[in-house]
Amino acid sequence: MTDHGPFVLIRGGGDLASGVALRLHRTHFKVIITEVEQPLAVRRAVSFSEAIYQGTWEIEGVVAEHLADAEGIPQTLEKGRIPVIIDPEATIRDQIKLSAIIDGRMLKRSSELRCDAAPLVIGLGPGFTVGADCHAVVETKRGHYLGRFYWEGSAQANTGIPDTVAGFDTQRVIRAPVSGGIIAGLPIGSLLEAGDRIAHVGDVPVTAKFSGALRGLLHDGLMVDEGFKIGDLDPRSEREYCFTVSDKALAVAGGVMAALLSQGIIPSGSA
Repeated sequence: MTDHGPFVLIRGGGDLASGVALRLHRTHFKVIITEVEQPLAVRRAVSFSEAIYQGTWEIEGVVAEHLADAEGIPQTLEKGRIPVIIDPEATIRDQIKLSAIIDGRMLKRSSELRCDAAPLVIGLGPGFTVGADCHAVVETKRGHYLGRFYWEGSAQANTGIPDTVAGFDTQRVIRAPVSGGIIAGLPIGSLLEAGDRIAHVGDVPVTAKFSGALRGLLHDGLMVDEGFKIGDLDPRSEREYCFTVSDKALAVAGGVMAALLSQGIIPSGSA
């Protein structure tokens, strides 16, 4: 491909990474997203990884487009869209000029890439250590430090307890009762009462533990292990929240943008 860089490469297209991509795209950074072949984003209505399944995916007026390879990146950017490429190892970094890599996969463990992977490597959330696998880390845990970026140390450790929303934390997370394939899942945004069926895993029904809006659910047909997170129920029962980027994602995006600008990495594209 013709070198139209420098680009900002975002690893992962889940809801937090997509919030970052959305904010950077809107401020005219040239953003590229890399993903795995079968993304497991739960909040897929606000995850650009959904373009892998659908071809294109729109979030708040911004469209991402799945590309087979790097050749179509310039044309996709010229259309004002975000390219999404299946590239789990981020090997595309050897084909294009990068200004930064943002690891938004939320794996909660150290990255296989080191600091020399790009001029600036930013890790989102726990698992990253400045100086080892990133130059900066952005806090993703709700609270006083959410969205702050650090040039030393690590983000707060993963507690294993989801963020509290309207008084609910672990109860919000929908987990597979058994190992098997997800079947007949309800549409994202469905309003549910306690006891309503959400989906089946194999032949075992998954039901709502309380009233709320179905904010996230994995695709039908995906195979999961018992206990795996497959969905998210929002007790606020606001359908609009299921289809708009969260305050948390935007706060994290603000931290990423501040880190980029502090190193003289400025927007170079047009959207």
